[in-house]
Amino acid sequence: MIAQPAIPAPFTPVRLLTGWTVAPLPLALIVLFGILYWSGLRRLQRADARPRWPGSRTASFYGGLAVTALALLSPVDTYAEVSFSTHMIQHVLLMLLAAPLYALGAPVTLALRASRPQTRRRILLPVLHSRMVAVLTHPLVAFTLFAVVQYVTHFTGLYNAALRSSPVHYLEHALYLAAALLFWWPVVGLDPAPHKLSHPARLLYLVAAMPLEAFLAVALLSARPYPAYVALPAPWGGAAAVADQASAAAFMWIAGDLTMLIAALLTAAAWLRRDQVRQRRIEEEEDRRAGLALGESRG
Repeated sequence: MIAQPAIPAPFTPVRLLTGWTVAPLPLALIVLFGILYWSGLRRLQRADARPRWPGSRTASFYGGLAVTALALLSPVDTYAEVSFSTHMIQHVLLMLLAAPLYALGAPVTLALRASRPQTRRRILLPVLHSRMVAVLTHPLVAFTLFAVVQYVTHFTGLYNAALRSSPVHYLEHALYLAAALLFWWPVVGLDPAPHKLSHPARLLYLVAAMPLEAFLAVALLSARPYPAYVALPAPWGGAAAVADQASAAAFMWIAGDLTMLIAALLTAAAWLRRDQVRQRRIEEEEDRRAGLALGESRG
């Protein structure tokens, strides 16, 4: 028989400071990836590599680690066991904030630049060129996995199992992060990938994701409340759990569509900047040729 999770006390501002946990596995992985990224940066600095690694990428990656720590080690994780809306905040932090920040950190590019030639040739490049990576990173596959993971975890017994079992909860978080990383990889486009999306295709990709989040939110609004939440004692269970599920669905709808809209606007801005740079280069080349022709005519 699976034991019920400990019921936390009602949330107070004090709990924001004292409710942090030290979950060994998430903490160890966060520290490990932070050290690996830092090691890559140190290797580039010692080699005085050019071009220099952009500080924005470093800030993005460690920002992703900070968001992950907030989602998995803070009171957000504690209250996710008794509040569906808090659980939804946790999932949004992982999928819509931490994952794109990791992608903006370009960890694959850092690994390729910082690794020894032998490691790059024998390990990293064969993995990047493997059939599995080619399939998983295909935009249609990544988009489908992003959708399937969300719908399957919310509308099967996996969700209730995750509330009662730490290993299943860790699996759920791993699925969310992995699916989200695959989803955001072609949007960000910083790391090498077998399939590159043009800026117009990235916009269509993001716009297509907006109804995905909306439909899931509507389905949650009309779905029966999760038994694991309804069965909780006051002040969490019963009617409070029903109202909380409606809040969770509304939050998912707003956060999902808003994130995709912001990402689409940033993608459009990047597209415009790229075209402006290209146009300036064309004009400079034309001016150079005109100057050469004028010099030859005078000669």
